[in-house]
Amino acid sequence: MAEPKYHRILLKLSGEALTGTHGDPIAPEVLDFYAQEIQTVLEHGAQVAVVLGGGNIWRGNRGTARRMDTAQSHYMGMLATIINALALQDALENRGVFTRAMTAIKMDEVAEPYIHRRAIRHLEKGRVIILAGGTGRPFFTTDSAAALRAAEIKAEVILMAKNGVDGVYTADPKRDPSATRFDFITYMDALQRGLEVMDRTALTFCMDNKLPIIVFDAMRQGNIGRIINGEKVGTLVSDIAAA
Repeated sequence: MAEPKYHRILLKLSGEALTGTHGDPIAPEVLDFYAQEIQTVLEHGAQVAVVLGGGNIWRGNRGTARRMDTAQSHYMGMLATIINALALQDALENRGVFTRAMTAIKMDEVAEPYIHRRAIRHLEKGRVIILAGGTGRPFFTTDSAAALRAAEIKAEVILMAKNGVDGVYTADPKRDPSATRFDFITYMDALQRGLEVMDRTALTFCMDNKLPIIVFDAMRQGNIGRIINGEKVGTLVSDIAAA
């Protein structure tokens, strides 16, 4: 098997990515699809960390819109990401993949606390780590958590999984049929254009720490493996096109 281009990745999945076609917020068939994709990446020789959102269960800004205390609502969203992490862990382990769920909020009965050196050690041992609970603090999105954790574990790239969109476009392709896809765009250009790569705080953090991002269609089978092997998939967001 060819040497992978990326040896350590952080995969960012939205909570909505786990939703089934019949409205099930955590669909077993979707979990198994992602588990199979991740297992394939391991077989390519890459190390995998996953950060999950929680929007299929609860979004922090949802409570704010209902006049709930903002911090309280964000903590609820963090708990939603932990539910998703446990579901993905179960799907992976059903395939024989060794995993560790690690949380930014201490929850010893169900997962390990996130300690970055321990996380790196798990990766070195070939385990998939699922990093839940966001940053552990309100007012930060799971995009920000993905960027922060990627820097801490020294991931070579962040894979931003999208559903039904195969990269970064000049406009929303679902609303504007004339929108065109970028193969490559710089961080600054994405920020200045207001393109939906990830939230601005996270994207600025990636720019400052020179963390390349690949935005791709998560539901096309084999896409993650193609990226690992160096194929051009989706949109690369970086300072240099050859990152």
